[in-house]
Amino acid sequence: MARFSKIEVLRAILATGMVPVYSDRNIETARRVASACYEGGVRVFEFTNRGDGAQEVFGELMKHVGAECPDMILGIGSLVDAGTASLYLQMGANFVVGPLFNPDIARVCNRRLTPYIPGCGSASEIGFAQEAGCDICKIFPADSVGGPAFVKNIKAPMPWTMIMATGAVEPTVESLSAWFRAGVTCVGMGSMLFPAKAVENGDWHAITALCRNTLSIIQKNK
Repeated sequence: MARFSKIEVLRAILATGMVPVYSDRNIETARRVASACYEGGVRVFEFTNRGDGAQEVFGELMKHVGAECPDMILGIGSLVDAGTASLYLQMGANFVVGPLFNPDIARVCNRRLTPYIPGCGSASEIGFAQEAGCDICKIFPADSVGGPAFVKNIKAPMPWTMIMATGAVEPTVESLSAWFRAGVTCVGMGSMLFPAKAVENGDWHAITALCRNTLSIIQKNK
């Protein structure tokens, strides 16, 4: 069962404006990365369902976060079917993210009062997701669907829309200011928050510093 309520999850996303997106087959590395992000101020963290055994890593990461990062809200990403969503919800996932919109996942998540953030690429997809109870919609891949201009154009006729941009979002003033000026609620960020060299060398302080700086930029541009 999720440790955090739907309202708590949404409030944390709104407050921080950022959801790091990470996946690793090495359990210890995943623990270290999550802790580094937590030290940097991250409070919402998406572990992606990629590769064989991802659920095993997620289970161990859930235990680690509960013990060492008590205020971190851990969710699962890259889900495309309801069966897999049910598995992770049973493991305690606090929110579910996907690259596409699947109404069956929405039903499963709604039953458990768990936020579902589906990937959408058009006004119609966003509208269908909202009808199914999705409070936040992910535009993905964000650069391919039109970038910040797409967000601005969606918000014009649908100003109530809350958007998470994922894909091609960089931890820089230029990139983040453009996305938040356009009207995103938050951004999802992957590899650019976790430089390969830093992870390879175990430079967790570098990841902490990068998260802290990115969150600072976001707060100035929200």
